[in-house]
Amino acid sequence: MMELRIINKSNNPLPKYESRSAAGMDVRAWFTEPVTLQPLERKLIPTGLYIALPEGYEAQIRPRSGLALKRGLTVLNTPGTIDADYRGEIGVILINMSQEPQTIESGERICQMVISRVEQAEMIEVTTLDETERGAGGFGHSGVK
Repeated sequence: MMELRIINKSNNPLPKYESRSAAGMDVRAWFTEPVTLQPLERKLIPTGLYIALPEGYEAQIRPRSGLALKRGLTVLNTPGTIDADYRGEIGVILINMSQEPQTIESGERICQMVISRVEQAEMIEVTTLDETERGAGGFGHSGVK
């Protein structure tokens, strides 16, 4: 298991995996007063967390399925990416997709953070690509069933 250095300026517990096989850690909101999002409103929600990822890794910020289903709150730029060289506070862009105002309390679990390996690619410009069975078939090319 890798170690991840983290500064926690909030009064919330550190993000943690809720089960042995969980891919993501729950991240909590942190502010002095509750924040209300009107329908279709988006806001940057602070967490009080700062991390130092090792080179070759990213942190992905993803929605929590229960929050999306029950309250219509989701991460707008999902997945949000935190690069290995970023040292600022982790902020989460939440949007209210419901038809009612939604209030977020400090300490509420608002998203998941997944740590993933990444690799940078070197672009090599060519004039042709190899042929495949799919070819240029795009959205919906394989039918409904």
